[in-house]
Amino acid sequence: MLFLFFTGFVILILGLIAIDLGLIGKQDHVIGVKEALIRTAVWVTISLSFSVLVYFLYGHGWLGWNDWYARQGAPETHLSGMRAAQLFLLAYILEQSLSMDNMFVIATIFAYFRIPTLYQHRVLFWGIMGALVLRGVMIAAGAILLHRFHWMVYIFGGLLILTAIKMLTGESQIHPDRNLMVRMARRFYPVTTRIEGHHFFLNETIDGVVRKAMTPLFLALILVETTDVMFAIDSIPAVFGITSDPFIVFTSNVFAICGLRSLYFALAGLMEKFRYLKPSLVFLLVYIGIKMIWNGAHASPELEHRKIDDLVSMAIIGGILLVGVVASLIADAPKKTAEPEAGDNSAPQSPKNPEVP
Repeated sequence: MLFLFFTGFVILILGLIAIDLGLIGKQDHVIGVKEALIRTAVWVTISLSFSVLVYFLYGHGWLGWNDWYARQGAPETHLSGMRAAQLFLLAYILEQSLSMDNMFVIATIFAYFRIPTLYQHRVLFWGIMGALVLRGVMIAAGAILLHRFHWMVYIFGGLLILTAIKMLTGESQIHPDRNLMVRMARRFYPVTTRIEGHHFFLNETIDGVVRKAMTPLFLALILVETTDVMFAIDSIPAVFGITSDPFIVFTSNVFAICGLRSLYFALAGLMEKFRYLKPSLVFLLVYIGIKMIWNGAHASPELEHRKIDDLVSMAIIGGILLVGVVASLIADAPKKTAEPEAGDNSAPQSPKNPEVP
């Protein structure tokens, strides 16, 4: 029966994505900031509304949720409705924040392949569809590993700290020409620099033979997919550092990914303004990694009281993100030039033109 919940949720998400795609229409057009902000607001509203459903599922056992979940051996069936909703929102905010770094990379990919803004939404749409499948598999694998092997919490925690170090030293940059999947794709298909509409493949005459050739859009799609997997290796353990409940981890990831496309277009021209967001994400990953290792070392019932409380984590994570955003806004604020006061002879005078009488 738990499988039906996940299946129903996936059908719901696919329906919402279909509606979102239908609103764009079959004609390609540039998504402006206003339209992107409206779409982002809609996805955020849907995500917040889903937290209410999480509250009633866990707190009031709607549709026999707690009984079915307990029979699956879920590790956090004791969650109250309020705590489950809080964990969902915290996981959602964390995933959205970590996706900001992903957006920087996506912007670099589009610039590298010179993808017109008109067709970027098509690449992101199929990239998000692929990400939903891949992340679902990775979350299921992570939940199974954590459930069967307790020592995996130390692996996940160490991985987060290692990722933070790479972000800090700049070693996490993406190099399109070195990407393994791009190089493999080029072995099977020739590449054309020509872009015609939103097509991923075009017919090209090569040595007198007509062959299918990849367009820059398809190469960009490959990179978007592979980089999302790389970010998922970081973000999924980070969310597991908040809660080991697979349903909360999966649904928070899905909602964050679904809103990523609209969020990208809404912030495409503003991403450079969030200059201190990446340093805050570094501290965020380090904290969550330490929390996973610490709580893993105090997992026994007699040491349960020494674990870092979820509410404390919510305050720390929220504070780290808030400092990064506020610092960025302050640093980007226009600096006012001090105007000289009346009678101040020390103020610089504009040079006079000697030719003017």
